[in-house]
Amino acid sequence: MKKENFTVRLIFTLLGTFIMAFGVALSIRSLLGTTPISSVPYVYNFIIPKISIGTFSILLNLLFVIFQAIILKKKFKSYQLLQIPLVLIFGGFIDVHLYLTSDLIPSNYIFMWVLCIVSCFVIAFGIFLQVKANISFLPGEGLIMAISQTFKKEFGITKIAFDSLLVVISIISIFIFLDKFEGVREGTIASALLVGFIVQYYQKNIEFVDKLVEPSKSVKEFVPEPYMNTENFVITISREYGSGGHAVGELIAQKLGIKFYDSSLIDLTAEASGFTPEFVKEHEQKLSNKFLYQFYRQNYAFVNEAIPPQDMIFLVQTKVIRDIAAKESCVIVGRSANYILKGHPNCFNVFVHANKAFRINRVITDYGANPEDAEREMEKKDKERMNYSKHYTGRDWADLKDYDLTIESSLFGIDITAAMIIDARRKALYTRNTSDA
Repeated sequence: MKKENFTVRLIFTLLGTFIMAFGVALSIRSLLGTTPISSVPYVYNFIIPKISIGTFSILLNLLFVIFQAIILKKKFKSYQLLQIPLVLIFGGFIDVHLYLTSDLIPSNYIFMWVLCIVSCFVIAFGIFLQVKANISFLPGEGLIMAISQTFKKEFGITKIAFDSLLVVISIISIFIFLDKFEGVREGTIASALLVGFIVQYYQKNIEFVDKLVEPSKSVKEFVPEPYMNTENFVITISREYGSGGHAVGELIAQKLGIKFYDSSLIDLTAEASGFTPEFVKEHEQKLSNKFLYQFYRQNYAFVNEAIPPQDMIFLVQTKVIRDIAAKESCVIVGRSANYILKGHPNCFNVFVHANKAFRINRVITDYGANPEDAEREMEKKDKERMNYSKHYTGRDWADLKDYDLTIESSLFGIDITAAMIIDARRKALYTRNTSDA
């Protein structure tokens, strides 16, 4: 829990609770179902109408707090008890908003969807304010965090499983206790898909909350590393899969007598991050499907204390690469090093590409791929690298404007390609020094 500027944080926490409860009420009024976590109280209100949705919500969230205490044991901190008054307020606000919106009855299916979508934006804004305030967890997310930390499970996967479990409990309860299907509908799915994305959108585009909550903290931006030793030089090599970029880089480093970094960055990143080398190798410099990863990643928008493992790998690897470039001359292959080392005065960025036949042959002979699968494997790897670059740098991996030199290795072969890069880098340095003089 953050203590700085506590009064403002508390105001945003209460305001976020009020807004989120209003969003839940709107989702219920849409008649299309509500969020996964509110689906259980909603369904049980149909089963036992005398107990309000807000009351059921209080009971469920109190249960989440109890489970947190059981799972965390001595690690359960006293400040986490702040969830209890927030739960009571949240449940009360839900009932108040449901009373105030009792005349809001959608007349058609389109209006139902309008209410559903509006509710997603409202709920997301309430969550956004609570997360920014950073006083306490939402009880559901607090329980997911407790499970994730205690049993060493990824937060994103745990949240997906947890939300799915709540929806399953709701559906089972409907079949057991009700004569017709009530409480879980297409709006429940829409909420599960949209709310996290909308929270992320607010986090990226609404800055005034940060300025009010943490006035001493500026908005995070990419800042080039202030490299003190300008004598060091770095050659970064981005490459199409199968173009021989690794072999070219290794040969350049050998000819210049400097260090070469490619797969060795996996071990260095693993050591710095605490992940295993196998885990880093599986997740670094690749992103299979950008949309699916964004869907997975949006689960982390609900908390401050967790970060997706793949994002953590990129952050740690960024520091590793910057530290290497600051202390020695070297050749670095891949890992968006040309972007990471932006600001390095002696960084020469190269993109190595080749024709399809050359690449397929290398994929088969050097990487042992099945000839029938070689082209598909090549396209898959390039797409993963392209998605990775776009996600983490906002740049097109194959945008040639981002490189000092692009070269087709299939025209010249590995040896001559390496020699041409060395020569081009030397001439570029001479031209730069001459112009500076």
